[in-house]
Amino acid sequence: MTDVERQAHPKRPPLWLIFSITATGIMANTMVGPAIPDILEHFGRPDGDAGIFVAAGPASAILLAPVFGVLADRWGRRIVLVPSLAAFGIGGTLGMIAPGWWLLIAARFVQGVGAASLVGLAVSIIADNWSGAERIKYISWNSAILTVGVAAFPPVGGVLAGIGSWRWAFGLFPIGFVTAVMVWFTLDGPVEKRTTSLRSQLTVAATALRRPAVRGAMIVGFVVFIMIFGLFLTAFPLVLDDDFGLGAAQRGLVIGIPAVSSTIAALVLSRVRARFGARRLIGVAMLVLGGSYALVGTANTIIVIVVASLIYGFAEGSLIPTLQEIVSSSAEPDARAAVVSSFVSVIRAGQTVGPLLAAVLVGGLGAQTLFLIGAAALTGIGLAVLASKALDVA
Repeated sequence: MTDVERQAHPKRPPLWLIFSITATGIMANTMVGPAIPDILEHFGRPDGDAGIFVAAGPASAILLAPVFGVLADRWGRRIVLVPSLAAFGIGGTLGMIAPGWWLLIAARFVQGVGAASLVGLAVSIIADNWSGAERIKYISWNSAILTVGVAAFPPVGGVLAGIGSWRWAFGLFPIGFVTAVMVWFTLDGPVEKRTTSLRSQLTVAATALRRPAVRGAMIVGFVVFIMIFGLFLTAFPLVLDDDFGLGAAQRGLVIGIPAVSSTIAALVLSRVRARFGARRLIGVAMLVLGGSYALVGTANTIIVIVVASLIYGFAEGSLIPTLQEIVSSSAEPDARAAVVSSFVSVIRAGQTVGPLLAAVLVGGLGAQTLFLIGAAALTGIGLAVLASKALDVA
């Protein structure tokens, strides 16, 4: 951290606040994933509409995340976070009471607008206040919260849907209002007073985005989030429902299994990263992720599904924080949130494309066949990463 940054932000924000922002940001899809079959049944929609439901959340962030990042760099993190969290709570609450399918989709879109900046700004706040090994460690911890949420929120949503109805899976979304209040009273103002022009700020951001490591991280992130949202969060519940006959609560428990392995991976990441480097870590994690998808695609017993879910968690817990740290460390403080939010925009595009792609293909090919196709794609990209030098960073 520079002297200017330290003087401008003498008090570091509490980690629990940063983690709360991240946890809120990833609730929108993870909490309701196990209830998707029940939602489709309630509104009389075909399986293919699962993609529309999932994609409605992240779609808005494709364009809005970079805009919010630029605003956060100029006006401060809190000024952007508070209304974003409020919009998240509003959209989630409206979704819980939506009387029709398209009103539900509209509510999901509003919630996605609120979530657009959350994960990116949480990472930016860490990068603002810590550097070096501490930055890697805390981004890893923050990613552990993210991966635990991706894996642990589905069981909560599944249990709520199981004991009530699918609407109960939306019941925790008003937490956005609570997080907004905590941010307003706890998070300090801007990291540093911005005296540069908007044009200069955008030029600095564009320079960072052209760096090979940042471009490589964005490409890998786009693919990874297509696979997570298109397969694990959209097609996987259908596999558990159609092929194994699991109810909403049981689906949520199975989808939550990766919480254990992903948390372990994220918490030991700084040591693994220091030993093997980013490129090898990312390449091997892509191959491991492909292997877990191959197991899902060929599974005929629930035991194989459980093993595949644990392997999936290790890969996810290694990939996401490594990509986030590469991007955040490649940006100057004046444009950090803009660069990180551009990365968020790319992964939100993956979160949108994945479910829509799954919606088109699942009816004709079947969910398990999609997992085999995904496994082949991940294996190829993993090998390409290992052979490339673009992600050779310290």
